[in-house]
Amino acid sequence: MIRTAVVVPGHHGPERLADLVRAAERIAGESVVDVVVFTGWARRGGLTEAEQMHANWGGPEVELVVEPTASSTAENAARTVPLLLERSVKRAVVVCAPLHRYRARFFFTRLYGAYGIEVELRVARTRRSVGALLWELGAATACRRQLRAAKAELAQVVQT
Repeated sequence: MIRTAVVVPGHHGPERLADLVRAAERIAGESVVDVVVFTGWARRGGLTEAEQMHANWGGPEVELVVEPTASSTAENAARTVPLLLERSVKRAVVVCAPLHRYRARFFFTRLYGAYGIEVELRVARTRRSVGALLWELGAATACRRQLRAAKAELAQVVQT
């Protein structure tokens, strides 16, 4: 049986985090999921995005893992690879906001795929905003550089 994870990268704002958690709960309730991984840092101290999502989990009983250090989508993907490999996960369902899907697909398919983890992207229903669109447009300019950095980080952490 293929071990499956739901991976939820953090996002700006508690309402969007709650939307992502609800989507992850639906996925875990509708299919066989072995682990749910929440990933994301704290911009201004306090609870990290990952900890906030973990605290809001109301889905089925599965292993819940918190990765609280990632501050970018590239880091979300890179820093969850070892967690999935430790658990022999071969399939990951990545939950993200609609405008985030392009960068999420870019990073997760490349970084997970390099370690034999199949990726399925699921878009959660979240409120869209001009600010979120501008953030994604600006962040897109750094994708190649962030991918190189994430690959280098993984090469130091994971032995293939």
